[in-house]
Amino acid sequence: MDRLNPPTVPVPGLPADHHAFAEKALRHYGFAPSATLRLLSLSENATYLAEDPARRLVLRVHRPGYHSIEAIRSELRWMTALGAESPVSTPTPVAAADGAEVVDVTVDGRTLLVDAVTVVPGCTAEESPGVVDFATIGAITAHLHEHASRWPAPADFVRFTWDVETILGPDARWGQWREAPGLSPEDRADIDRAVRVITERLTQFGSGPDRFGLVHADLRLANLMVDPQADLPAITVIDFDDCGWSWHLADLGSAVSWVEHEPGTEDLIDDWLRGYTAVRPLPDAHLAMIPTFVLLRRIHLTAWVASHADADAALGIADDFVSGTAALARRYLDDPSWLRRVATRTSAA
Repeated sequence: MDRLNPPTVPVPGLPADHHAFAEKALRHYGFAPSATLRLLSLSENATYLAEDPARRLVLRVHRPGYHSIEAIRSELRWMTALGAESPVSTPTPVAAADGAEVVDVTVDGRTLLVDAVTVVPGCTAEESPGVVDFATIGAITAHLHEHASRWPAPADFVRFTWDVETILGPDARWGQWREAPGLSPEDRADIDRAVRVITERLTQFGSGPDRFGLVHADLRLANLMVDPQADLPAITVIDFDDCGWSWHLADLGSAVSWVEHEPGTEDLIDDWLRGYTAVRPLPDAHLAMIPTFVLLRRIHLTAWVASHADADAALGIADDFVSGTAALARRYLDDPSWLRRVATRTSAA
């Protein structure tokens, strides 16, 4: 896709001509007039590969109103600190020609925010099955949490909080799961019953610093870049767009996004825990909350599907995903065997 053939696929919250904003941003990063743009993904934002004969960058066009410029700067600063101070590899943020971390781009009187990072070679771990196992994801997540727990965030650091209110409340950031298409009255009643139990359990669990902090919030195979051709494939964590304050185990729920209902999910979680606890302990009281965090993420994704019908991930989900959320809610409430092995796994295991 070159700069003369802009995409017309709409993105929730983004204008249909988001390509025009990426194109205009090129000059801020010193690209030649002949530079090309290739759309990489559509989700909360539109992400483009920008390249000319001299260089390549990834440009991200932000949808209006989702993040403030201060929040985007905060995200980029944490990414930089992670890459420099921990075993977690991240893309390197690239400032504009004038030194700005984030630039304002105006097209026809409308302004969107744009930032840039270095290109990571290879493909996502989701596109190259078997290269990254869940024990590795667990270990990466633990290193990320370890860094966040000791990192002195700048005084002006600001990111979302993902808690009961912002995930399940009436003004939830990703919208209402009740509006997802295909839910029967019975499905809604069962998910609603599960939401009440989840809310009660999370309230009791609390948000102390040993369980709640800065997290990636979407750390799954699709957000790990690998180069399968390398002798020792390096793993780079990408897409910190939703990073913010939440429970540490929310990152476990994210790791099994879209496959929570699969028969092998318990094995994946067990592998994730093996990797995580090799780096950082998880007390038994935390392990007992695993089913709650897995279902919380599934309901959160159901709300996301309802409000992001045109996004890449939403377009690719199975027709029965939404009704499957209700089936998981029923298992959570009525089937004590669901995820029992990992929920009762001792921290010494």
